[in-house]
This record gives sequence, C-alpha cells and structure tokens, in this order.
Amino acid sequence: MGRNLQNGERLRPVDLARGHGLSTQAVRNYEEAGILPAAGRTPHGYRTYTSLHAGALRAFLALVPGHGHQTAASIMRAVNQGGAEEALRLIDESHAQLLEDRRTLQAVESALSDLEPATEPEPGGTFIGPLAGKFGIRPATLRKWERAGLVRPRRDPRTGYRVYDEADVRDARLAHQLRRGGYLLEQIAPLIAHVRAAGGREPLEAALSGWHARLSARGRAMLTGAAELEAYLRERG
Repeated sequence: MGRNLQNGERLRPVDLARGHGLSTQAVRNYEEAGILPAAGRTPHGYRTYTSLHAGALRAFLALVPGHGHQTAASIMRAVNQGGAEEALRLIDESHAQLLEDRRTLQAVESALSDLEPATEPEPGGTFIGPLAGKFGIRPATLRKWERAGLVRPRRDPRTGYRVYDEADVRDARLAHQLRRGGYLLEQIAPLIAHVRAAGGREPLEAALSGWHARLSARGRAMLTGAAELEAYLRERG
C-alpha cells in the first residue's frame, strides 16, 4: 500500500481534476507519468491524494505554458525523484532557448532595418554574375546559398542559366546581411523562411510585434511556473 506523502485532508482524483478542468483519468495519467508523486491507497485500493499532490499539479500546469508539456513533465519527474538539480538544469535550458529566440528576433529586425531599399528589379530577373557583383561576393557563394535553401532561382528553359527574380534578390540581400552579422547558413535558413511565409519584408515587419508578444508571454509564463514550482519544493521540504 502506498503512503501519503504529507498529513492533511485526503483528496480524491475528482477533487484534483475539478479545480483545473481536467478529467480524473488525466490526473491518474499524470501520476503514472511521474508528474505527481505516487498516491496513497485506501484499504479498498482507491487512490488518495493530499495537498502535496495538489501543489504538484499546480506546478506542472503552470510550467507547461512557458516550457512546453514535455519539458514541464521532465522537470516534475526530476523533482519527484529527488533530482532538484536536474530540474533546475532543465529550467536553465528553457531560459537559454528563450534568450536564443530573442536574439533570433533581434537579428531579423536588425537585418531588415539594415537592408538597402529595393531597387527597380531587372525585367525578367537577373543572372548570377550581376547579382554576385551587386553584393561583392563570388557566384560560387550564391550557388552555396542555393544548396542551403537561402535562394531559389528558376532556370531559364532555353539556356539553363539561373534567373533571380525580385523575391530571390530580396532573400539574397537578407542572407548577405545576416552572413555579415556572423550567422551560419543553417541559422539563416529559418529566418528567410519567415520572410517568405510572411510574403515579403513589409508583412514580416508587421508580424514582428506578434513575435515580441509571444516571447514576452513565454517569459512571464516561466515566472509563474517558477513561483508554483518553488511553492511545491517548499512543501516537499
């Protein structure tokens, strides 16, 4: 028979579930996954929970918005297994990822602000030599960027030459600016994908405020999760 981890009122699975809009099965699943400590059992085998389990559930649900379900679950399992240091390491990794995401956003904003105003595009597009000359790079560099997915020129059906249209020139200009900022090709590719998905520079600039808001929401959610986790750690003693 399991033992209650803390003296106090016994709670049923439904008592924990109701307060958070969960099903009783979800509460049982969280226990089986190690997110909640093991429940006590009545002589008839029914699960019983305590305020400690309620605190664990509050902590987990508060951690999810900032860290994601998988990481939040890993944090709670580490705590419940006595691995507080591992839990803190996982939290540090999430904060490091949030910081990296902020730096990515700053890189996009900086690159966009430093771009030269687009000139009138060449009728029918431009070829690799003139485009490379515009940025002071070698044609081989543009071919390398193409292999990395940074630019996607079409081929002239008659000559087979690469033809760069207005969007390709924009992407090459953004790639050039980010490379000058020290970013690797694999880091630049998703940034250019953001520009393409937004439909260009101007729509992306309009979407940056939403990107900022999502990062801020994650940061605040991490603070809320940290407060609930600290309360749970204190309750565990």
